[in-house]
Amino acid sequence: MTTTSLTAAAAAVQLSPVFDSGRLAAELAAVTAHTWNVQRTHTYGGQTGQAATIDWRVLPLRSLGGDPERTDPGGPGPQPFKVTRWLGQLPYLAEILDSVPAPLNAVRLMALGPGAISTAHRDPKYRLDRGIVRLHIPVVTDPGAVLILDGVEHCWQPGTCWYGDFSREHLVRNNSQTVTRVHVVIDALLTADLAAWFPDSWQELLTHGEVLFNRTAPAGTPAWPAGLPYEVLLPSGFADFDAPAPLDGSLIPARIDHAGDVLALTVAGRTFALVPAGGGGEFRFSGWSEQRTLQPDSDGAGLTLRVRRGRGLADRQVTAAPRTP
Repeated sequence: MTTTSLTAAAAAVQLSPVFDSGRLAAELAAVTAHTWNVQRTHTYGGQTGQAATIDWRVLPLRSLGGDPERTDPGGPGPQPFKVTRWLGQLPYLAEILDSVPAPLNAVRLMALGPGAISTAHRDPKYRLDRGIVRLHIPVVTDPGAVLILDGVEHCWQPGTCWYGDFSREHLVRNNSQTVTRVHVVIDALLTADLAAWFPDSWQELLTHGEVLFNRTAPAGTPAWPAGLPYEVLLPSGFADFDAPAPLDGSLIPARIDHAGDVLALTVAGRTFALVPAGGGGEFRFSGWSEQRTLQPDSDGAGLTLRVRRGRGLADRQVTAAPRTP
């Protein structure tokens, strides 16, 4: 690959690991005694979207709060992602997930029934320049069960591992009359270690292109260096994940405090769990990448807000609200 343009890159590529397809398929028997819940669309802050109208079912292995019933991919919200009870019945798959060199968000087994076809759609947050990727590991497939991504038809084989740019238009279609297609779908933050799984032909793009790498966070959650609750005025776009200019907008009151065992930001009536980003005192939104972070001053007098897109960086300083005596 001689270009560093994301738009010029292929929409999908096989990554280096190959897993034991027989062990993966055998483990399904442990979790198929019941009918899986129907897939739902993603909405920030909760599973309130429309249920799929086709036979497209999900078993969540990692979800917001470890909820074993949530089928959506989740996102920034009041709870971090946790393992569900289903993963305990899939030891080989748990081993595979532990080997992924990146922070994981949602992980789901997704089953597309015979004759099912989705509508064409895009998932805009899964972009290399946002630092969020979606990986697939097929478990059960059929020649008639395909993914059409950016106009190209794919039928990935069991045990292989694939990256797809799902911000491009895509749909899934299962023309089989008998086989239910099952994939492991992994939402992860792109890291330099995960980039090493990509083939040599992609390394020029990953090294020099508009790609956002997330850093490895320290073990445990570092203490907030200022007193809690911490009051501050934030740009209204900063916690709006669809905002084209997250550092812009009128300043609105926000509070950072503990919510149970989670450090959380509450703004405009919504609460977001915060987790460390790298080792320099920055925090990101759980369920999101380092595309936007906040870093408190050592004396707690203010925050540096940072927004990254690919290798670009913009920031804005805001001051803490005066404390009431």
